Order: sequence, then C-alpha cells, then structure tokens
Amino acid sequence: MQIRHLVVIGASAGGLDALRQLVAALPRDFPAPIAIVLHTAAMSPGVLHEILSRSGPLPAVKVRASERLQNGHIYVAPPDFHLLVEPGVVRATKGPHENRFRPAIDPLFRSAAQVYGPSTVGVILSGNLDDGTAGLWAIKQLGGVAVVQDPADAPFPSMPQSAIDHVQADYVVPLAAIPTVLSNVVEAPMSERTSRPASRTLDVEVRIAREDDPIAAGVTTIGEPSTFTCPECHGVLLQLKEAGRVRFRCHTGHAYSIESLLADMDEGIAAGYWNVIRALQEAALLLQHLGAHVETSHTSQHAELKARAEDLLRQADTLRAMVMASSPQALVEEVRPAR
Repeated sequence: MQIRHLVVIGASAGGLDALRQLVAALPRDFPAPIAIVLHTAAMSPGVLHEILSRSGPLPAVKVRASERLQNGHIYVAPPDFHLLVEPGVVRATKGPHENRFRPAIDPLFRSAAQVYGPSTVGVILSGNLDDGTAGLWAIKQLGGVAVVQDPADAPFPSMPQSAIDHVQADYVVPLAAIPTVLSNVVEAPMSERTSRPASRTLDVEVRIAREDDPIAAGVTTIGEPSTFTCPECHGVLLQLKEAGRVRFRCHTGHAYSIESLLADMDEGIAAGYWNVIRALQEAALLLQHLGAHVETSHTSQHAELKARAEDLLRQADTLRAMVMASSPQALVEEVRPAR
C-alpha cells in the first residue's frame, strides 16, 4: 500500500480528550497512517490504543516493537518508549528522555520529517511547556505541513502557543476543525511541496532517539558546551541553536528546551525546599523529645530545648508558606515570548 502522506500528532495535558474527539471525526477511509505521542507516565497501563479504537472508525495499535505503516491506521507510542518513523514502518525505542518525557513528541516529528519530508503533516494539540515545537520546526524545514490547535481552544495552551511562537504554522484552528484540515491536506496534490535535505543536527538527533550511542552519532559536533549540567545524568549540556531558539542536549543524549530545563530545575528547587522543611521538623521533634526527658529535673534546659524547637518549627512554617505560595510555572512564564 502506497504511503502518500504521514500524519504525526503530539499531545500532553488535556490531550486525551482532544485525541478522542479528533479520531472520532476522521473518515473510515482516511488515506494516511497516523502516529501519535501522548505524554504518559512510565508506569501507565498503556491503553490509549484501546481508547482511540473505541472512539472512532480507525483501528489503533500500540507499537510494541515495530509495525508496518498502513493507511487508515493509528499507531500509538507505548509508555516509556519513543515512537520513531522509518521507511514504511514505525518503531518503539528506548532512546534518552527528551524534554523530560519518553515518549516525547520531538523524536517522532523529527524522524517523520527525515523519512517522509514534504509528505509529513505534524499536529500539535493541548499540553504544557513546549515539547513538539522543535520537531514541528523540523517538519516545516523539510517541506511538511504544520497544524496547531488554537491555544484559545486548548485547555492547556502552552504547547500550542510555543509552536505558534516559533514555527510558521500552516493552520491554527480549533480542535473541531482539525479533522477536516487533515482530510483536505492528505487528499491534496503535493506538486507545490518539494523535498529538502535533512540537516546534520536532525540526523544526529534521530540516531540518538534510535538508541545509537550519542558520541558515535556525533552529538559533540552539533552544539557548544554550556555552563549548565543535565538534571538527569549531571553531564555537561551542549547548547544547540536553531532559528534563534536555544535547546540543550547532553553527551548521553538527554534533551531539553529552555522551558523544560527550567521546569526540571524548578522541581529540583522545590524538592530541596521540602527536604529542608523535613529536616527542620525532625530536629524540632528531637528537641521536643529531649525536652520531655528533662522537664522535671532540669527546668532551664527544658525551656531552652523548647524554645529551640519552636524556633525550628517557625522556620519550617515560613519556608512551607513560601513554597506553597510560589508558582511552579513562574520561571517558565518569564522567558516565554510576548504574544
């Protein structure tokens, strides 16, 4: 069966309902395969393919190893595996996390662009942060079509907004209009879209997601060392620049956008605060325990221990209030471009 087009879809928070609505509106004879990445936890039960098969007329399959691409079929990334496109097939791999996720959207989009070029149609749906932006940019660079859910229509608009901010999208439409857009695009002639060569950076990043050794794949040749370290493996992050946008990748292959790196750092800072709060509370409990033993025989020592315990608890309460009042997206919003 000839594959004239390939549709790749990325979604995160709010994406499950969006995917259900999208596939429900596609025709039974949809003339292209569809590959989907929805951000899921590693321990997720992995039933997205069952949900989508029940939601619309197209059969959906969870890719366990590799599957031959067929028109009118949906291919879903399993939990804790990337989904990559190769000529005529789609494959699950254990490549490094990208933007803190596996599966991540960028590896699917890059590999689709590399193999199918102008025949690729990339779709970004509801989600937080910006996974998929770099991959959608690659699809556009190689002549493909970029479709983005209107942020005003998305329950979580950050991911679509990032795509619009950094990629010249061909269509920015509400979710309800996307099935019609996809049908029109995959049925239209391709005479105006020409194939373009993939960049070395894209080739290297696809190889890394394909489980090749990052050093052997050439990761050190696609970026300059930065002053930052990888939150996952603590290696030096290489800084990559494309179209004025900065990304990072370490020697072992983990990849981050600025927003995902800030989010990871923000979580690390919050975890550090909670460790300090726990330590303060444990010290206060110990002082209270010691004070109970000397309450009758050493009155002055008891008062001192009690005062020290109360001081530690006040510090813990102050720190807890500060942590609870902070916005987990504050740093991210500071670097998001003006709209």
